[in-house]
Amino acid sequence: MPSILTHAVVPLAMSLAAGRRDGKPVIPRRLLLAGIAAAMLPDADVLAFALKIPYADAFGHRGASHSLLFALILAALGAVCARPLRSTPLQAGLWLGLCTLSHPLLDAMTSGGLGVALYWPWSNERLFAPWRPILVSPFANGFFSARGLATLLSELRWVWLPMLTGAMLWRLMTRSPRTHDPR
Repeated sequence: MPSILTHAVVPLAMSLAAGRRDGKPVIPRRLLLAGIAAAMLPDADVLAFALKIPYADAFGHRGASHSLLFALILAALGAVCARPLRSTPLQAGLWLGLCTLSHPLLDAMTSGGLGVALYWPWSNERLFAPWRPILVSPFANGFFSARGLATLLSELRWVWLPMLTGAMLWRLMTRSPRTHDPR
């Protein structure tokens, strides 16, 4: 898995790309924070290790919480909670669904683990992306090590820089042309 910090980069970059409209962020702050939480939430399944649930189990790490169904459930929850998120049901649902789905997609691009149960409950098969450039992150104690640093550098190269570059390019491409004031 990428580090928990890297999962937060996706909603941050998407929010940056969305920009502002009428002086306000297109993605309200509460919705952005909910999106960051949703992008990180699938890794709460590491509690399965403490509960002695095997990694390969449907409710083990990278199992059900890394599925399309889980993303759809959070999208529906977002739509229901749109008002406190200062959003419309459509925006909140799409936003939380995309932020949640970004998690298993990034995990599928890592160099280790068992893959993600993207199609659970219809299939228990664990999947990887065909291209896996992101080093798998060490757990807690191993994070502050040479391997943890190598993982962060990998994430910087393959996630942070492309996401932030893409967001800035999107903003440039979609920016409204300014009218010239000859005064």
